[in-house]
Amino acid sequence: MQIIKNPLRGTGLLIPDIPVPSDNADAPRALLARCPAHAETPLAQSAQLAAHIGAAEVFVKDERTRMGLGSFKALGAAYVIAHHAAEAGGDIQTALAGRTYATASAGNHGLSVAAGAALFGAKAVVYLSETVPEGFAARLRAKGAEVVRAGADYEASMQAALQAADANGWILLSDSSWEGYTELPHRLMEGYLAMAAECTEQMEAPTHIMLQAGVGGLAGACAALFRAVWGDGPKIVVVEPQAAPALFESIKAGEAVETTGPVSCMGRLDCKAPSLIALRGLARDADQFALISEAEAETAMPLLAEAGLATTPSGGAGLAAALCDPALLGINAESRVLCILSEEPE
Repeated sequence: MQIIKNPLRGTGLLIPDIPVPSDNADAPRALLARCPAHAETPLAQSAQLAAHIGAAEVFVKDERTRMGLGSFKALGAAYVIAHHAAEAGGDIQTALAGRTYATASAGNHGLSVAAGAALFGAKAVVYLSETVPEGFAARLRAKGAEVVRAGADYEASMQAALQAADANGWILLSDSSWEGYTELPHRLMEGYLAMAAECTEQMEAPTHIMLQAGVGGLAGACAALFRAVWGDGPKIVVVEPQAAPALFESIKAGEAVETTGPVSCMGRLDCKAPSLIALRGLARDADQFALISEAEAETAMPLLAEAGLATTPSGGAGLAAALCDPALLGINAESRVLCILSEEPE
């Protein structure tokens, strides 16, 4: 594992015209409360993992049952689409008839787009790279989405989605953000605050928080709310694959950096460019940035399964980092560690 201290902690990184993440969970929680599928997810406490890590306590926010979609991503795109439906008014089931949402996804974000679109009468078109397993494509189709294969990696599939949205007058709903595209991803990240707010109500402040990141939406949203509620006490560590160190390298460079690397087994985190909203927030809020190898991620999976927390290398990357080298992270026998189990196993 590689780790760096964030030299921008507290001051942040100024990126013109890019907002910081919201830390107000009230709006998403109020809207999500109206959704029949919405329910609070559990916070597990694992003595078994605490023993492996050498910590006093390990808490795991278990997102595997979130809204029947098996991932925290259910809180994002579906929340944005629900917001659009509320604005449109009328019959909720047909409020967005005639609208099409396009996105690129490594799986779970696409499921949220597909489920949200179907709920309110819209259409979803999800672009997948060649590396995304066919099992995810089948799940997307089962939710009513049209699936289009495009490109060798996430970035190529996103470019295809962007071009299709422009050509067809569709609404691009990405979970990343870039210059000129911030409004919808900012609202999407706002949806993730519901999960973070639940954590703050389910436990006292931890000493360490491990947040896995792809483009950084989950990490950026959670870190913003955790700082707002728990202050500077917890050490927040952002964990990425060595194959996709977009946030790690951006923090080192002091500006947004697009990276390259091989395909990662942490497929949902295999994003080579950061979300600029997430980068701004994490530059201010995160204490450390860590990279884990493919082997380190895979090695953690049997340990998590034995603890009743089976997931994927993507969903358990934060826990994998803590299991890999707790001493390097400053975890000791008095530490109380919070991790996010962000998706169900494949």
